[in-house]
Amino acid sequence: MRQVLLLAFVALSASLAAQSPAARPPAGTFDPARAPVIDRALQRYVDTDRVAGIVALVLQDGQPVYEKAFGWADKEAGRRMTTDTIFRIASQTKALTSAAIMQLVEEGALTLNTRASAFIPSFAQTTVAVANDRGAVTRVPARRPITIRDLLTHTAGISYGTDPAVAALYQEKGLGPAAGAGWYTADKNEVVCDTMERLGTLPFVAQPGDAWVYGYNTDILGCIVEKASGMPLDAYLRDRLTTPLGMKDTQFFLPVAQKDRLAAVYSSADGKYVRSPEGARGQGAYVEGPRKNFAGGAGLLSTARDYARFLEAMRRGGTLDGARVLSPLSVKLMASNQVGMLHSTTGLGFGLAFETVDRFGAGGMSHEGAFGWGGAYGSWYRVDPEARLVMVLMIQLVPNGTDIREVFPSLVYQALR
Repeated sequence: MRQVLLLAFVALSASLAAQSPAARPPAGTFDPARAPVIDRALQRYVDTDRVAGIVALVLQDGQPVYEKAFGWADKEAGRRMTTDTIFRIASQTKALTSAAIMQLVEEGALTLNTRASAFIPSFAQTTVAVANDRGAVTRVPARRPITIRDLLTHTAGISYGTDPAVAALYQEKGLGPAAGAGWYTADKNEVVCDTMERLGTLPFVAQPGDAWVYGYNTDILGCIVEKASGMPLDAYLRDRLTTPLGMKDTQFFLPVAQKDRLAAVYSSADGKYVRSPEGARGQGAYVEGPRKNFAGGAGLLSTARDYARFLEAMRRGGTLDGARVLSPLSVKLMASNQVGMLHSTTGLGFGLAFETVDRFGAGGMSHEGAFGWGGAYGSWYRVDPEARLVMVLMIQLVPNGTDIREVFPSLVYQALR
């Protein structure tokens, strides 16, 4: 009898141990059994010809828990999408350029209150376009100088120059409508600081600090990185960010030998995708081109894996695999709301690089404290520190007429247990 009771006690102890917090995975752990839900949903976008190809990557606690490629990297060439396909990431470039600026702040080369004119003379006396009731536009002086903080938070009043009030002026200077949708400069046979010096002579669309206006802000910061560091932006990012973080496929222009790794660009048209043309509004000059203009706001190429390494470093407070690229407090500044309700009144804010989730529900199922952004070619990313997640979605669709960027995070969150 005593032996039976002993065996029962041992069995009960083992059962309780298996159910103890130490033995169970942490709450919110990704459940591989739920991954087929993600597979089916993303495959539907390809099967219904809404997206040519997709790469989706999810890290939890720094480890890949989901990584899949769907569809075509280049449908016409018969080239399938792979997890190491290279994408044009457009505005996802902004986060790396902003990180470079924060490195220079940490080192005392500049401050958040430093004036842009300290590095770009044409910004010494900027102007703002003001339209009257009849639509006539006049230029008035800016009420105060534009600062590094204004540029990081997109509160400098600087658009992409496609606004009706200024579009013609920007067109004449090779910007705005003359640069695709404003942000594209890969075909320019000039260095970025020449472009930004010219930009400073044009009127902006709001007074500094008055509004959240998305535009050339981070391209200006790219020039400032060059001036403050004495290095071209491509070399600075390579030496100070991408190489230390092991991002081997992130660069402004692709070596010709790697052109078959670059995904083709498509456009949404009547609910289906169609191949985009050559040029600024399509395939772009990322392989064959001048290779001179390093656009800190929209110029980089990358892979899902590479970009996820940068995001994982941000999630960990600026350090990855022993490489420290920023301090934890710099990352906190970048990833917390610095603009109040200028960006949104619905619970989304904007930091010194990222859109922030300030209220649960404002960003779908993302927790408060999550941050991210996306790119004009349809790519998207989010870091959710509370869920220990990094999510990256890569597509090449401009304009993107699908809801895939809203659907993807929901697919990831449903897989948490």
